[in-house]
Amino acid sequence: MRTGVIARKVGMTRLFQEDGRHVPVTVLSLDECQVVSVRTAERDGYVALQLGAGSAKQKNVAKPQREHFAKAQVPLKARVCEFRVADDAVLEVGATIAASHFVPGQLVDVAGHTQGKGFAGGMKRWGFGGMRATHGVSISHRALGSTGQRQDPGRVFKNKKMAGHMGDKERTQQNLEIVRTDDERGLIFVKGSVPGAKNAWLTVKDSVKVPRHAEAPYPGAIKGANDGSVPAADEEIVVQEQAEEVVVAEAAAPEAEAPAQEQQAEAQIEAQAPEAQASEAPTEQADQAGEGDAPAQDGAKNENGEG
Repeated sequence: MRTGVIARKVGMTRLFQEDGRHVPVTVLSLDECQVVSVRTAERDGYVALQLGAGSAKQKNVAKPQREHFAKAQVPLKARVCEFRVADDAVLEVGATIAASHFVPGQLVDVAGHTQGKGFAGGMKRWGFGGMRATHGVSISHRALGSTGQRQDPGRVFKNKKMAGHMGDKERTQQNLEIVRTDDERGLIFVKGSVPGAKNAWLTVKDSVKVPRHAEAPYPGAIKGANDGSVPAADEEIVVQEQAEEVVVAEAAAPEAEAPAQEQQAEAQIEAQAPEAQASEAPTEQADQAGEGDAPAQDGAKNENGEG
């Protein structure tokens, strides 16, 4: 038995399928649904996870609750709820549950408070037909009608359907299908309607009347993990190993760059050698020409002297 999640009702829309059909869905948002505490059989007598969702201001949270959240190292939560789980389905404190905790095609139970309708009459609350609209009735067309019998029993039985407060009750809608999930935005698209008004808090968990979906991650999908079945502790170990590999790669990088730099320097020297030889060639030719002119000038001087 896995944990459920705490979600906020965004509203209703429709999604188009590949074959062109459109499905009416309710959009549920996961607002930082984190594990706040773990109930153990040794200490509490049962195994459960306490989840928190949303965010609350410090002035609106009592000091005992603030200390409770600080102990778990999680932000202040607006909503807290417990879910019974199996012994092998316990998650780490502080783990954030992702929308991929549920998979398309899975059936879930959604619970929440229905919309309040205030004080309603018998026709609206229970669907009574009311009185006649014309003959024999005056000013009581929507009246409830008789509520009892005669002198015996002489009272109105309990749970009689009468006018009264309507709505605002805890209700559960069972076997609703998951149409789609969005991990990046933390959205769950549920087929059909669910209890509650917009922005109301709901609880979503696996259906109790059908087996768990074969592709549903167990014990749960952790936000930021590659695989939903990886616990938070194993995820930290993987992150540490990746960090160590990065450090080793950075340490080996200068050693690998040194031979490459030497090869670049040799290539530059070889490229400069022909240019240097080409610049030296005219200088040597000029020197040779100068040496050849000097003896000719000396011979001319000697002839002039002898003459």
